Amino acid sequence: METWPGHAYPLGATFDGSGTNFALFSEVADRVELCLFDEEGAETRVEVTEVDAHVWHCYLPSVQPGQRYGYRVHGPWDPENGLRCNPNKLLLDPYAKATSGEIDWDQSLFGYTFGDPDSRNDEDSAAHMTHGVVINPFFDWEGDRGLAIPYNETVIYEAHVKGLTQLHPDVPEEQRGTYAGLAHPAVTEHLTKLGVTAIELMPVHQFVQDSTLLDQGLRNYWGYNTLGFFAPHASYAATAEQGQQVQEFKSMVKSMHAAGIEVILDVVYNHTAEGNHLGPTLSFKGIDNPAYYRLEENDRRYYTDYTGTGNSLNVRHPHSLQLIMDSLRYWVTEMHVDGFRFDLAATLAREFYDVDRLATFFELVQQDPIVSQVKLIAEPWDIGPGGYQVGNFPPQWTEWNGAYRDTVRDFWRGEPSLGEFASRLAGSSDYYEHSGRRPFASINFVTAHDGFTLRDLVSYNEKHNDANGEDNNDGESHNRSWNHGVEGPTDDPEILAARAREQRNFIATLLLSQGVPMILHGDEMGRTQDGNNNTYAQDSEISWMHWDRVDTPLVEFTAAVARLRRDHPTFRRKRFFTGTTVRTGDGERLNDIVWLHLDGRPMEDEDWDGGAQAIGMYLNGNGIAGLDDRGQPITDDHFLLYFNADGPAEVVLPPDEYAAAWDVVIDTGGAADDETPHAAGGKLHLETHSVLVLRQHSAPEAEVDHSVAASVAQAQRG
Repeated sequence: METWPGHAYPLGATFDGSGTNFALFSEVADRVELCLFDEEGAETRVEVTEVDAHVWHCYLPSVQPGQRYGYRVHGPWDPENGLRCNPNKLLLDPYAKATSGEIDWDQSLFGYTFGDPDSRNDEDSAAHMTHGVVINPFFDWEGDRGLAIPYNETVIYEAHVKGLTQLHPDVPEEQRGTYAGLAHPAVTEHLTKLGVTAIELMPVHQFVQDSTLLDQGLRNYWGYNTLGFFAPHASYAATAEQGQQVQEFKSMVKSMHAAGIEVILDVVYNHTAEGNHLGPTLSFKGIDNPAYYRLEENDRRYYTDYTGTGNSLNVRHPHSLQLIMDSLRYWVTEMHVDGFRFDLAATLAREFYDVDRLATFFELVQQDPIVSQVKLIAEPWDIGPGGYQVGNFPPQWTEWNGAYRDTVRDFWRGEPSLGEFASRLAGSSDYYEHSGRRPFASINFVTAHDGFTLRDLVSYNEKHNDANGEDNNDGESHNRSWNHGVEGPTDDPEILAARAREQRNFIATLLLSQGVPMILHGDEMGRTQDGNNNTYAQDSEISWMHWDRVDTPLVEFTAAVARLRRDHPTFRRKRFFTGTTVRTGDGERLNDIVWLHLDGRPMEDEDWDGGAQAIGMYLNGNGIAGLDDRGQPITDDHFLLYFNADGPAEVVLPPDEYAAAWDVVIDTGGAADDETPHAAGGKLHLETHSVLVLRQHSAPEAEVDHSVAASVAQAQRG
């Protein structure tokens, strides 16, 4: 085969329209062989002889898109010093843009013989390995570009590619569970109806099925087991043609953008699928083990594990850092994604042992002109010491706010938490203001893929994970949930009504809090996982969305509250509340936010220490700090919000210095179904466990949106 020297950059397999350049980093290699496979699996080996700065490279003018390939790396086998080269193991290119085939967990994939971890296994693994695929990088984007939706206008929808579409009756059968299925109008129309501006996809980087799950007849559903950081997961593609998953993914992103929806990827740069010293040799381990992995300093045979998966990527090494940054840049520039959610992001901050927000990784992101400009969301914890880091990431980052989740759950199940609940509603300034960040640094969520769905949160006190085959020992045991008197399904109409009301309470709280709301897919539809709070292995109807079981009133309610948020900037402020006074519009002066007792009195400092489980919140429409796109001050109507996690109560509206009259726009208890304005000082019934939202009454000729209240009334009748 004709072979030219090629170039050391870019890494990976790069088709230029004529032939393909191959480049692989390995500082420990003595020899590198590029292995090409034909349709029958026959292997052709090409000696790579050119090396520049530890990058082995060549150019093959005859290689076209669709070509399957891998590498064999010759070098030292010295596990006690962290060196695990073995040319009998076919290795996936860390920069492969697409893959073909699945790993079948044959013993040949491992560097040792089963039962003897100190041995060396020289069986050839090629027939059992995933192969890289050369892709065609050219695609007609038709002018597509990132949407750059401001954080404060963002509503995130966390979703699973397969779970969202696998059972959708309007998606063609051959597209269900795929990128093409995500792009179907039936899906994008549902998202736009909900007011979703960004879909956050659970891992779509090429991941590996765990052998332990396959042995039990289960599969890795969530996908937090990455092997290829540049390749879209092949089984999510509707087309079987090699390499075409890239084109299909790009088409999906283009369709989402056309619908006004950004695409955010949940990425797993903290570890790989190769596990610990007993794991397989699939890629990084056999290419340059000490460069790519954190090894124990006292015994480099073993791996440092901050993730609970067996290994941690070595973010102290420049080539590991380059891999991460090149991957991020690729997904932005070539795949047009709009941001990333970093799984166990605290691991990336462990340059040494402690979590350090000034670690090299964050410095690289900060100065990168491409990656720094997209949405960056941290899961701000890992399992290592000091791993819980909510509020401590750099100013440019936003964070999954676990404190928001826990506090809101506690409040609605009756745990005393009034002061902290108020802080979470107001944007968690106690976590983010000290570093100069804004309210939208807080990604607010009540539920996520890991844990109960919203319906299960109000239906189960305990997890029910028996289907996972671990005797119900897996998953979080402290869920801060409340079953309302019966564990699981029931026909009791009072309990069903209470659960429906509580779901509305959570949705209203989430969408009307300061910060960025994140909805778990299916929560708006009443999706249940039958009490399973750890469906990582449930690639089944337990996890998939059942579009034939839609709670239509809840969908309508969610959409209506999202419209209220979209239409009123007071619910999506760019700056924290200041506590300073501004005019109400009638010559009076009130703070930009006022916390109220139910009898209309402002809260005093000593009132926060009691056991009250209900609170009022006045939002001054003239107290929204910031300017609009034309440089004009942002103003809005005044709003009153009441959150009652206690029994039925009477609300006394505040005096007319707040507003002369109020219109009810939300009552999750369903009592306020009329459109009559309520005068200042008047009284309203506040139902048990309910949210009541009132808007400053406008002039008679002004149109008032009663759609939220109407949707609650529909839900009550339903």
